[in-house]
Amino acid sequence: MTYMIQFLDKLSLNYANAYDLTPDLGLEGQRYSWVAAIFNFGYLFWALPANYLIQRLPVSKYTGTMILTWSILLCCHVAAKNYAGMLALRFLLGMFEASISPAIMNIVSMFYTRSEQPVRMCIFLAFNGMATMVGALLGYGLGHAHSAHIKTWQLIFLVIGLVNFVWSWVFLWVMPDSPSTAKFLTHKQRIVAIDRIAGNMIGVKTKQFDMHQAVEALLDVKVHCLMLIGLGCGVVNGGVSNFASSLIRGFGFSGIYATLLQLPTGAIEFVVVPLCGLAAGYFKNTRCLILAFICLPPLGGLLGIRLTPLSQRWTLVGCTWLQYIIGAPVILSWNLLTTNIAGHTKRSTANGLWFVFYAAGNIAGANIFFAREKPRYFSALTGLIVCYCGMVVVAGFLAFWMWMENKRRDQKWGSGGGEEAVEDGFSNKTDGEAKYFRYAL
Repeated sequence: MTYMIQFLDKLSLNYANAYDLTPDLGLEGQRYSWVAAIFNFGYLFWALPANYLIQRLPVSKYTGTMILTWSILLCCHVAAKNYAGMLALRFLLGMFEASISPAIMNIVSMFYTRSEQPVRMCIFLAFNGMATMVGALLGYGLGHAHSAHIKTWQLIFLVIGLVNFVWSWVFLWVMPDSPSTAKFLTHKQRIVAIDRIAGNMIGVKTKQFDMHQAVEALLDVKVHCLMLIGLGCGVVNGGVSNFASSLIRGFGFSGIYATLLQLPTGAIEFVVVPLCGLAAGYFKNTRCLILAFICLPPLGGLLGIRLTPLSQRWTLVGCTWLQYIIGAPVILSWNLLTTNIAGHTKRSTANGLWFVFYAAGNIAGANIFFAREKPRYFSALTGLIVCYCGMVVVAGFLAFWMWMENKRRDQKWGSGGGEEAVEDGFSNKTDGEAKYFRYAL
């Protein structure tokens, strides 16, 4: 629910743009692109501080406070009068939403074992698809509301903001900071919950910042590969989430139907992303392989948009729908981060770097859609195609590197896992320092 409503916040601009947002606030030309992009400047600015705050503060209380703050900011969009006002609001919204993904990654890694994590993460990211469906229906329904006092685009921001406001109090009341403080577990169940995650070999949460671990994260080949995948995912997401309405309108559909036609994209994401998580959890050491494979359908869709004539508008819409599978490589790269980076400061740093590159990618993705290239946006399509090809190559290299490193460790110290690996985890050793740590491909 939390992940769904925060993604609805991001999509609110896209749905509002299907109505009179652009002429009312003077967002013609590249101005709309900058309004879409500045959200990610805020995200970029707060990505690393957010991860370190999650390390030091009670994670659920911090996250609940962020939900409350961004709900108020979203309601304030109603009062925006011009380009400058929207820029300020979107920047602040990006800042406060930078915490949600690392917070949920942290919560999942505290409650679930390595094999359970992929499908759990994919379930919550699949609700991005649910957000797309809810948002499309909401945008379509609110498009039929006519009032002299409030515009349709203002109503979209207000309704979504109020939903977030109500949910923030539910989250603060229900969500535990760790298994040891979960009100819905008995004392014995809390002990069992902590014992279950001991096998993850990543230890327990610690509030101390370790400079050595932060430097190790900066120099780690795995982190570099995952940062590049994050950059590619960001470019695709930044383009598609902000310009889907513009693309579909360019294929010959009116604004209100451009909103409704995004409904199937949510259904595709809601089904495909959990299936990838199930496969990654069921088939051992296939995360990198699945990540590379799932990039191929949207890559084919981009080639379809690039090459199909405008007269075949339903084919073009179908190719656009395929772009929403981007949630699968995002979540699989997160899972590779949470399962293969040990040491709390190292993991916080690696997570922060991933989100910095993801935010930078979103900025680039929103700004390669040039208004002069409507309706095909050839420069943007070329950039997205390059990103998908790059992610396939990097995922293959990462799998090979981790496989070689596991093999080297087996030859030097014997097979990994067991009591030694758990002890290394609870002593807060990094994956580079722990002899018995083995990477999950």
